[in-house]
Amino acid sequence: MAKIKKGDLVQVIAGAKPERGGDRGKQGKVLEVLVEQNRVIVQGVNYVTKHTRVGQTQRGTKTGGIETFEAPIHISNVAVVDPSSKKPTRVGHRVEEQTKDGVKRTVRVRYAKKSGKDL
Repeated sequence: MAKIKKGDLVQVIAGAKPERGGDRGKQGKVLEVLVEQNRVIVQGVNYVTKHTRVGQTQRGTKTGGIETFEAPIHISNVAVVDPSSKKPTRVGHRVEEQTKDGVKRTVRVRYAKKSGKDL
């Protein structure tokens, strides 16, 4: 089971400090998880600029120029934020029994290790 999922609030724990132009310490929401590359795209973190060639659409409007967007960051450089303390924490799994419509099921639940609260 994945420790980081789409929609989680994460904090960057590695990289250059903000005074040197880095993103360490920034918090953001996970927009996408790239499982094969072990990378995540975090909102507002690791902005890069891309120069695209100027072209024309069918209607004659100009396209291209300089675009800024979030680039992927390695999954080991981010940590899930604890909902109670708002600080980065480790994630664990525990097995719980849930009853729904009279049927018992065993479900794995993610929780923050320091506070013990569900994520």
